[in-house]
Parts: sequence; C-alpha cells; structure tokens
Amino acid sequence: MNRTFRTSFITRWMRRIAIPLLVLTVLVVAPAPAVAAPGHRAGVIVLPDATSAEGIAKGRGSTFYAGDLFGGDIFRGDVQRGTAELFIDAPAGRMALGMAFDHRHDLLFVAGGFTGQAYVYDTRSGDTVETYQFAAGGSSAINDVTLTGSGAWFTDSLQPVLYFVPLDERGTPGDFQTLQLSGPAADTSGEFNLNGIRADEQGQTLIVAHSGTAELYTVNPESGASAAIDGISVPNVDGIELSGKTLWAVQNLSNQITRIQLNNDLTSGTVEKVITSDLFQTPTTAARFGNLLAVVNAKFDTGIPPTADEYEVVLVNG
Repeated sequence: MNRTFRTSFITRWMRRIAIPLLVLTVLVVAPAPAVAAPGHRAGVIVLPDATSAEGIAKGRGSTFYAGDLFGGDIFRGDVQRGTAELFIDAPAGRMALGMAFDHRHDLLFVAGGFTGQAYVYDTRSGDTVETYQFAAGGSSAINDVTLTGSGAWFTDSLQPVLYFVPLDERGTPGDFQTLQLSGPAADTSGEFNLNGIRADEQGQTLIVAHSGTAELYTVNPESGASAAIDGISVPNVDGIELSGKTLWAVQNLSNQITRIQLNNDLTSGTVEKVITSDLFQTPTTAARFGNLLAVVNAKFDTGIPPTADEYEVVLVNG
C-alpha cells in the first residue's frame, strides 16, 4: 500500500473510531470462561511478530488462517495445539482483511482493503494464484469475502457493490464481475458501510453486515436487491459467521459478539446470546470450530495503525 492509500486508510478509521473509543475506555466487559490452549495463555494464540491483525478463516480440521492487516502476511495456526506461525510473507503493498478458505481446491481468498484488490493463495504451496484489482486503490475498501458453490463474493465498504470471482470445477478463478446493489444495503452514507458477508447453505442468498447502519441485510446475488433482517441491531458490526440459521455478529468497538437465530426465510432474527470476554480487545472477525469461536483481536483501541506489542486469536465458547 503506498503512502496515499495508507493515509486514506488511517484518516477514515480515525474518524470512525475516535468517539466510540472514548466510550470504550469506560466500559466494563464481563469475562467469559477461557478455553485452554496447550503451551500458551489460556484461550490465546499469538500471531508471532504480527504488526496488526483483522481477518480469520477456518481451514481443514483444526487449522485456521489469519492475516496481518497492514502487512498483508498470512499466518497458519491450529486451535487444538494453540500455535500459529507465519505461512505467507506477502509482497510489499498488500493488506489482509476478511478471508475465506475453499476446501474443494485448498485456496484462500483474501480481501485487500484500501488497495482495491483481492488475492487468491494456494494453501498447499503458499503461492499467489491470482490478484484482482476490483477498483482504484483508495476509492474502495475490499473488506470481507464468502464462498458459494460457484465462486467468491467480496464486500466493498465504500461502494454500493459486491464483487464476484467465479471458480470452475478445477478451481481456476475467472474474471471478476461487479454486482450493483439496490435497497438498504446500498447505503454509503457512513465512513464504513458494507463489512462482513456470508452465504446461506445453498448460495442463493447473501447476508451482509453494515457498519454504518448497524443492521444486517439479505442480498439477492442475481439482482443485487437487498432487504433488512428485522429485529436486529448490531452497533459496530464487523465480521459475521453463519451456520444454518445461526449467525454470529462480531462488534469490534463494543467488545462483544452477538449470536442471532434467524427465521427460516431470513427476514427477521432474535438475539440468543451476547458473548463477552476480558480477552477481547476490539475483535473484528471470527471462525467457528464446533462450539468454539476463534476470534481475532485487532486492538484498534491502541491507535490506527495499532501499536500493540502482540496480536492474537482468542478462543471463546460460541
């Protein structure tokens, strides 16, 4: 990321978090039971020498992938062993936000933030399979990604669009397409707008989180039409996770994750549980391993870029 992109990123994020961080400093968050991680602090897996953190994806078995937000590097870890190590030393200028793992072809799709890019990595070799320039750097923020049977969908926090990368049966990524959104998900009045994204099991409906409106929306992947999921308000929503009709919304500056039960047609939802932990430090994204959530601490409360001594994945009961 060049100096212009970095300045734009810092300026936008500082405007977004300045007031909420003042509130955050006086919040007292109730702890949740920590999960023991062998050889490490209970419930904590350190990303060694990371300079920042943001995204995470479940790989095969107990494997996870996590990213260095500003450095673009990718870490590979294991929630059972409680370990992580640098896996991909990304070329200079890349960023790493939301990510998703394709089990069929061992590919990792990574959103590239203010570069306007996305990356596809081969998790067997660590090689870059493809790089996409969705939009001009600085004018978009490629934030998160989800997979369907036909390809990968990416959100843009500054533009009212989704980007789609098709995959053929051999796992070869094709030329990307842009889907213009309509309805409430197309709102770009906030500093950051579309954020997390997940697809239902059939890939026929996309669910997006909107940081600006604190709401969740469904999106038709054919037409781009969107509709609100009624009954839900999730301030500071960031990444989301979905299993069947259960959705977890990570709320970064709120230092919590809200578990939501959606109705059958995804038109409304009810809050089942609010997950908190004294280990949370502005969590951004989560990956589910059975009853556990592996949650990335972005530590935006230390500044933008963050200045923490270390960055980690926190394990909590979901």
